[in-house]
Amino acid sequence: MLPLKDKVALITGSSRGIGNAIARKCAYAGADIVINYRKTGGTSQEQGGQLCKEIEGIGRRAFMVQADIAVKDSVKKLFAETNEKFGRLDYLILNAAKAPFKPFEKLFERELRQLVETNYLGNIFCIQEALPLLEKSSGKIVFISSLGSRFYNPAYPLGSMKAAMESVVRDCAEGLRSKKILVNAVCGGIVKTDSFKVLRQYWEHIDMLPDTLFVEPDEIADVVVFLCSTESRAITGQTIIVDRGLSNAICRLPEVKSKE
Repeated sequence: MLPLKDKVALITGSSRGIGNAIARKCAYAGADIVINYRKTGGTSQEQGGQLCKEIEGIGRRAFMVQADIAVKDSVKKLFAETNEKFGRLDYLILNAAKAPFKPFEKLFERELRQLVETNYLGNIFCIQEALPLLEKSSGKIVFISSLGSRFYNPAYPLGSMKAAMESVVRDCAEGLRSKKILVNAVCGGIVKTDSFKVLRQYWEHIDMLPDTLFVEPDEIADVVVFLCSTESRAITGQTIIVDRGLSNAICRLPEVKSKE
């Protein structure tokens, strides 16, 4: 069973991390993939190229597009190339994010502007440019959020933009209802990606959390594929939390290992 067979998925920021896992999972579910990366050269482009070859190796089509979603003209190019290459778009996965790990009171003006331009305006630019293609396919939009949207972290200003986008998800779900475009979000828990190495410097005692509460990128990707599939046809405007239950309890005691 290939739930996304012969569909086309565009995943922003998909050369590495969670976006990489989502792109791979969508491809194995049958979709052709548009891999997006922000900066030419370096590890992001290299990893994106490797993923492209892997996807082509399983018989799906894939190509990479360099685009900074914070720049509207760059976003226009991203969707123009997608249309030229595939002639359609079924799924827009809004995964790209960029922000410093700093308290709000210490953010420079350029960092504040980057925070909004990439993580809020950039996502809206993508939605606007994707609409003509998604309307033709009765497509779906999935935004990748994080627990920072609802819980305080002293050095995670990105959380406020994630919260804002969860509101956009709800509003777009209603606004695009007449176009038969479903819009949802996946709120991921703590994932050990590259950014986790930095996060642990600011989140005291995070290393004390048991391994069972850390989420794998594939676990988030699985829910994205579900939201793209026909089985999710009755879900719209929702944010699904994928955190292995981390947010269920205010206080957690250390796990006691069995003596067996």
